[in-house]
Amino acid sequence: MAKEELILLDFWASMYGMRVRIALAEKGIPYEYKEQDLRNKSQLLLDSNPVHKKIPVLLHNGNPICESSIIVEYIDEVWNHKAPLFPSDPCGKARARFWADFIDKKLYQIGMNLYTKKGEEHEASRKEFMDCLKLLEGELGDKPYFGGETFGYLDVSLIPFYSWFQAYETYGNFNFDHECPILIAWAKRCIRNKESVSNTLPDLPKIFGFVQYMRKKFGIEG
Repeated sequence: MAKEELILLDFWASMYGMRVRIALAEKGIPYEYKEQDLRNKSQLLLDSNPVHKKIPVLLHNGNPICESSIIVEYIDEVWNHKAPLFPSDPCGKARARFWADFIDKKLYQIGMNLYTKKGEEHEASRKEFMDCLKLLEGELGDKPYFGGETFGYLDVSLIPFYSWFQAYETYGNFNFDHECPILIAWAKRCIRNKESVSNTLPDLPKIFGFVQYMRKKFGIEG
């Protein structure tokens, strides 16, 4: 059988790209990584994702798969004999997709507001961000992982946010250990027990430095 060609177009600090890298690591799938300059996008990226022109993009035998949640689901379907990420029952799958969609539509932009906005908009985002995290804590409950006893799709969807927690804490003026102890315990469990996570997530100070750089670049003071 011909060797499969797998290329990931990504940017090191992208939490969406981290999802794909974690999923590939969970499956033990080798791939070629191509770091992208998001200020000067490569022709390969533009050709592979002409609609959104965003990373990550997974090229599988020349076929581009775009959007991180879709890519992770694609990986799980194609390499379904290794470490399944989705629950086997349709209800469990639907629930995991629902919460992953919640994360994408709510958490990312609100989190960004914590280090890009000021005044009333910042305070409103801070409250909404904490409300979102509390909802996720409720979904996790006393389970080891969102997938129950096994690390799964929803865990993969959320754990990259942990690498941005220092930035969120600093500019959101809160303490995750005090505010979200269940979520912090889960994140540390993922890092401790899953090499796919510990080997993928950048150090928190490195992401924090990146956020500081971006704030200076775009003239955000304080």
